[in-house]
Amino acid sequence: MVHQSVRDVRTAPPPPPADPSTDPLVAAGRQLTDDLFTSAHAIGELMLEVAPAYLSDTETATGVLALLCEQIGEPLEHALAARRYAISSDRRALHGTVL
Repeated sequence: MVHQSVRDVRTAPPPPPADPSTDPLVAAGRQLTDDLFTSAHAIGELMLEVAPAYLSDTETATGVLALLCEQIGEPLEHALAARRYAISSDRRALHGTVL
């Protein structure tokens, strides 16, 4: 249910560049970046199942999310950032943590 709710409110992904580069290295870099954002969103959806969106970052950091992160070896800041990204679809939520 959480996955569907997030998908229902999530905005469309940013459009591809108007003039894509013909450089294969640039294209590979863009694909890698898109893959990282996709992975971060999936992690964020998992975090939302444990700590719903109505809970604040403070409540989730001191609660069950901290325990989950400890068990799976994910830094808490990364999990919180991925959770914020899954809620908002704003890539800036990941700045300084995941990417």
